[in-house]
Amino acid sequence: MSRQTYAMRALGRGSSSNQVSRFERLDRTEEDDGWDAGEPLPPLRTEVSIEVPRSIITYNKSPDLPFDRSINVYRGCEHGCVYCFARPSHAYLGMSPGLDFETRLIARPDAPQVLQRELVARRYKVAPIAMGTNTDPYQPIEREHGITRACLQVLSDADHPVAIVTKGTLIERDIDILSDMARRGLVRVGISVTTLDARLSRLMEPRVPAPKRRIAMIRRLAQAGIPVRVMASPMIPALTDPELEAILAAGKDAGARSASWIMLRLPREVSPLVQEWLAQNYPDRAARIMARLREMHGGAEYDAAWGRRMRGTGPYAEMVAQRFNVAVKRLGLQTAGTPMRCDLFRPPVLPGAQMSLF
Repeated sequence: MSRQTYAMRALGRGSSSNQVSRFERLDRTEEDDGWDAGEPLPPLRTEVSIEVPRSIITYNKSPDLPFDRSINVYRGCEHGCVYCFARPSHAYLGMSPGLDFETRLIARPDAPQVLQRELVARRYKVAPIAMGTNTDPYQPIEREHGITRACLQVLSDADHPVAIVTKGTLIERDIDILSDMARRGLVRVGISVTTLDARLSRLMEPRVPAPKRRIAMIRRLAQAGIPVRVMASPMIPALTDPELEAILAAGKDAGARSASWIMLRLPREVSPLVQEWLAQNYPDRAARIMARLREMHGGAEYDAAWGRRMRGTGPYAEMVAQRFNVAVKRLGLQTAGTPMRCDLFRPPVLPGAQMSLF
């Protein structure tokens, strides 16, 4: 298959290639064999397989993160953001972090039941659970599978705090649960707005709601009494970082209470995918963008060290950080998330178990 034919198949996807997993012994290359005769192949369709998880809460000890546990009910993400730092996780499944990540998805429909079992365990100690830390809980397949909503209901019934990060408008479907949890101080939501430029958004995050629609999401959630944070993430040097102040202002005007930002991260397979995308879409700026990123990571394309991986170091990173600090102060936005209550937690009652008398 020629590169041209393969690219035509990938229309509407963030990645235009499907490099092999780093764990594979053999590589593959695309060559024009002369057989396609310029005829387009059918577009790549989304495939969803089912996984039965033994556990659903993942714990971390990273000082860079404001939480120590998270839930991801889907593997892979149909949103197809070319810059997604979670793409390398697909390599552990024997699939490509490229197109496989956004077309070969895995759903975990038993997650709500597994979550119940983990919350009821004697050794469990309550603390806010994060959703959307790896893949988006409100990506398009949630409409059919409803796993995120079911997990939210488990957490709500147990009075358990949860922090959600998403770009998906499907979160509006769950305003009934979220607004009720907000009244009890049990939820906060972060909406990621990478750019306000609809064309740029469509190029780098092809199946994500348009920027204006995400700002409308912030407004609707805020009007329902749900604490919302506008996330200017990731900031891409010389491409989206000039919009930082405008993104924060739009979020504030829509009702966001707090704000955050993260610089573009290029771990493992993400770097060649982003560089390929830059060469195709912004060849005039590709070298400049990569030079800035290397400047912030000591000459490397990425530095995974704690304290540096999220924002980088050096003059350019410091300048963006200062711009953010000035903007949030001027706009009256908070940088810390809205506190959530942990004292209300009640372990769920499993089906068939005896309920407590007290």
